[in-house]
Amino acid sequence: MLKTLFSLELKSLFRSPTWKQNLWMRILIVFAILYFVLIFLSLGVGAYYIIEKAQIGEPFEVINRYLIYYIGFDIVFRYMMQPMPVTNVQPLLYQNIKKSTVVHFSMLKMLYSFFNWSHLFFLIPLSIILTVEGQAAGQVWAWSLSIYFLLLVNNYLNVLVNQKNVVFAIVASLVLGSAALHYFGIFDITPYTQVFFTALFNQSWLVVAALALLLLMYFSAFRHFRTRMYLDAGLAKKSEKTISISENYFSRFGKLGLILRNDVALILRNKRARQAVFAGFFFIFYGLLFFTGAVEAYESDTWKLFAGIFVTGGFLFSFGQYVPSWDSQCYPLLMTQNITYLDYLKSKYTLIQVFTVATTILSSWYLIFGVEIFSYVLLGAIYNLTINSVIVLWGGAYVRTKIDLTSNKKAFGDKNAFNYKTLLLTLPKIALPLAIYGGFNYTLGPIAAKISIVVVSIAGYFLKPYLFKTIISIYQKEKYETLKAYRS
Repeated sequence: MLKTLFSLELKSLFRSPTWKQNLWMRILIVFAILYFVLIFLSLGVGAYYIIEKAQIGEPFEVINRYLIYYIGFDIVFRYMMQPMPVTNVQPLLYQNIKKSTVVHFSMLKMLYSFFNWSHLFFLIPLSIILTVEGQAAGQVWAWSLSIYFLLLVNNYLNVLVNQKNVVFAIVASLVLGSAALHYFGIFDITPYTQVFFTALFNQSWLVVAALALLLLMYFSAFRHFRTRMYLDAGLAKKSEKTISISENYFSRFGKLGLILRNDVALILRNKRARQAVFAGFFFIFYGLLFFTGAVEAYESDTWKLFAGIFVTGGFLFSFGQYVPSWDSQCYPLLMTQNITYLDYLKSKYTLIQVFTVATTILSSWYLIFGVEIFSYVLLGAIYNLTINSVIVLWGGAYVRTKIDLTSNKKAFGDKNAFNYKTLLLTLPKIALPLAIYGGFNYTLGPIAAKISIVVVSIAGYFLKPYLFKTIISIYQKEKYETLKAYRS
């Protein structure tokens, strides 16, 4: 029966009426997957020799020492990005199919996720290299299999904690906190965790313990879904504690305040919106790759500006780029109200501005790396506040992403009707400031380059009224295509 279900799943993928609509997006996803596969392959093949060349210790010992961060960050990224197992169970429950079989199908389907099989492109080459370099083959492959089992444990652990933001916050704080304490030399957890990973190599029989832990997590997740799968589950009335949003504060802003209040309520009450905000928050730490010299290729000033844009633009890229999709379920109703596109877009613009300022303040800890480094954070913030916050709304006019807030998919897991215009609009968001900065930096020096970004940002600020008029006309032109996409 499981074989039949997997066959039907494969057929539904290619027979779906949205297959051709999403073709360009699928092609883009394939390229993204290939990119990350190459990164994993490079790490698997080169990690041993890079560590050996750096002379920071015996390569295999160093790998075992830092594996805890590999596994820790894996669970964090899974929570933010990995979709939950989605199966249209209603047609199946009418058939002569056991509920347990349907749940097993949904749970096993998760193994085909990129978040699971991508790790093999790191572990298999690494195991081959370790064997070639003289490690016992049997122990190496037992060790590698144990690590993979632990990564699959993360997969099913993510299922259990998916609805528990508090648990995720604790786990993420522990992972990021440990990394920060290690980096600043306050406390290093790796000597203690290294003992565990080394034991997986020295005691090959521990692979059985790792497998037992995986099976325990699998059946825990199985029980979690099995007890919640009923045809009438969605009909039951739920008494939920809701978060009250005061109208007094927002009412002073008129119609703009009304829309702002709804956006704030959306973020506070809806998990998928909160995930987007969480994802934006973690952009703050992206700068560590560029500002610490961790990656030699990213040490140029141009790359530091790139980091500054992403550090302060996390909310803009994770939440803002899905405007107006967050309102896709009520968008037809909004179009019938006495709300102009100007009011609607200004509210989104204001929300992006507030979060960008907040993110910039939270990024002030980069001052520990020096004023020069923090200047790139400020440059990125200025550009995001004046130009990117407008461009992201411009791109929203072409977005055909319908976000079902009641679905258990991740915010980034919905179908996308890819539009080449949205891709072209990413150029002024990232490529334009880098090109301007790089050109001035090469010809006139870093000070002139920084001034050029400030000047362009000021020009963008004064052009904002004209740009808003242009954007509104585009939204009006694309209005019915957007409504059609949201109704489908």
